[in-house]
Amino acid sequence: MSSGFDTFIIVDWSGGNQGSVQPQADAVWGCVARENAVEDAVYLRNRNIAEKWLLNTLICERAAGRRVFVGFDFPFGYPVGFGVALTGSDDPFTLWDWFEARIKDAPTSNNRFDLAGQINSYFGGKGPFWGNALKRDIVDLPRTKLAYENSFPNRRKAEDYAKGAFTLWQMSGVGSVGGQTMMGLPVLARLRRHFGAELTVWPFEALGSPISIVEVWPSLTVDMAPAGWIKDQWQVHSLARNIAALDRDRLKEMLNIPITSEGWIFGIGFQDELREADKYLRNDCFALPQGVHWTPVDAALDDLRSRLQSVAKVKKMAVNSCLGRVLAADVVALRANPPLSNTAIDGYGFAGGRAAGPHRLPLVAVQAAAGERLKHSIPSGSAIRILTGAALPDGVDTVILQEDVEVADGFISFVGPLDVGANTRAAGEDVEVGEIVAKRGRRVTPADLAIISAIGVGEVSTYTQLRVGILSTGDELVCAGQNAAPGQIFDANRPMLMGLVEQLGHIPVDLGQVEDDRAALRKRLDEAVSQADIILTSGGASSGDEDHVSGLLNETGAMALWRIAIKPGRPLALGVWRGKPIFGLPGNPVAAMVCTLVFAAPAFAQMAGSVWMPPQGFQLPAAFSKQKKSGRREFLRARVRDGKVEVFVSEGSGRISSLAWAEGLVELPEDALHIHHGDMVRYIPWSGFNN
Repeated sequence: MSSGFDTFIIVDWSGGNQGSVQPQADAVWGCVARENAVEDAVYLRNRNIAEKWLLNTLICERAAGRRVFVGFDFPFGYPVGFGVALTGSDDPFTLWDWFEARIKDAPTSNNRFDLAGQINSYFGGKGPFWGNALKRDIVDLPRTKLAYENSFPNRRKAEDYAKGAFTLWQMSGVGSVGGQTMMGLPVLARLRRHFGAELTVWPFEALGSPISIVEVWPSLTVDMAPAGWIKDQWQVHSLARNIAALDRDRLKEMLNIPITSEGWIFGIGFQDELREADKYLRNDCFALPQGVHWTPVDAALDDLRSRLQSVAKVKKMAVNSCLGRVLAADVVALRANPPLSNTAIDGYGFAGGRAAGPHRLPLVAVQAAAGERLKHSIPSGSAIRILTGAALPDGVDTVILQEDVEVADGFISFVGPLDVGANTRAAGEDVEVGEIVAKRGRRVTPADLAIISAIGVGEVSTYTQLRVGILSTGDELVCAGQNAAPGQIFDANRPMLMGLVEQLGHIPVDLGQVEDDRAALRKRLDEAVSQADIILTSGGASSGDEDHVSGLLNETGAMALWRIAIKPGRPLALGVWRGKPIFGLPGNPVAAMVCTLVFAAPAFAQMAGSVWMPPQGFQLPAAFSKQKKSGRREFLRARVRDGKVEVFVSEGSGRISSLAWAEGLVELPEDALHIHHGDMVRYIPWSGFNN
């Protein structure tokens, strides 16, 4: 299979009638991407116009010698069994031709609802289709799912893995794709007939022809449209660009799935990677609304979460090498665990339970051990010696512990009662074939390594680790071990942040120190963008004359100074430098660490392909008293002793020793509080920020 495409066309289809002259949603839209450029999306007000546009575009592309990927956003096949029941064949193209022969499509009317009713009549009149949007009733087409029946699966396998996807049997209403499919398959049938051997359909055929038709679903990977864009217009533009940006080998891997008559949605399991082209941020992505001066902590976190997405690439890794990595795709069981019903103990197996009282069974001359299943059945009323982990032979469903049995003269004797199935483990009782054992976005733990290996998966898709550049700013800083002049201080932030970033599962990149000089800072940031995915600075993040981080980012229109209602902390400079996000932390070490844990840790996790997780804490009684003013959320350095939380003697944010003393933080809300000894407070251990 080759995936060296030159042109990418994405079409957003519609089952409705002709749209207005002015571009609108829920119509047909098309977009072409080629040679690293995306053309303007084309509004196609009805399917007749759309089909002519497609045909002409493909003819021109072929005349230019280009290989074409064409994505349509409607299902190419129906749930298993439907095609055979309707046409007598499970060949999906037979079903395409069946619909083409019966669909009547004019710009202002079509017969999709009537045809759905006719199909229902073949199967008893109550399904599988439902949803009539017309004013007139249609025989055998229910308006709603009330009194609806369906002898076929409700969804294809693809829909089971595509969150939010709708059933093909729904003909009307929000999200319905039944009408789109009926009105789209005839067009595909005609394109296939026109281009013949030059066109292949994924995943019904092995790709290799100059034109490849592929089922897509833009909502799988494309987020909300920016201001000024119609949703459908944005989706075809964004998806065409994102697929065109994929590495050729990676695209080939995404297309490499087994042939199936149901069809499949391109991109399932690769959702985040298909957003790769959007990973670079706009300069103004952190901009706050006019008039915002102090941002509450929760609002700042919500804003960060909405503005950031994964920037990590995807890499295949052996299971035994992926500890701590973030999964880029769900891990699905290739095999059940356990694969066969087996015994949990050493003992004797037989069929059926036993009532109370004595029992005596003849013992067969073989035994069952782990590693191989006996090929012959155990006679009814007989028992077999069976060892822990051995697969249950045919004729055995119950095992009794060897200590509860007496063996003599080729018989076993024991006293009941004993339940059917005692001391056995059913096949698949832990994990069934096809079950997801680890979801995309999860950071792999040692326990995950066990279950992934147990189901037979030897290689998984993971995100590459995030590279976080760490830069200290200020004339007053020198590295530990160097000579410090009077008035200079040793740089504590950079070693602390390097260790913290590594502890959070990312790769720290030491960007060194830079003096309070804007030209030097600009040069260092220019160098940093080729070394790191994210830049973390400390110092120079406020609005003073020597705060060059915020000053330089302001000069380029790439900075927002978020004054956050937090203690310690407050100023957090968020910006973008040549497409790379910058987190500008306060220079005070305590504030720098708190802001990293509260804001940067969840943001970095999301950008590394994981899920945004708030810190995990719990309520404990206070071993301190405190009068707190309203206005800011406070984080106190704390530790637990004898089941109670004690806090550091001083709240001064310059007390670096408090960070080494502490084992976590106490989080106090923005409200005014008077905390007494014994009151319950929220305590977050350091480990709670790294989940």
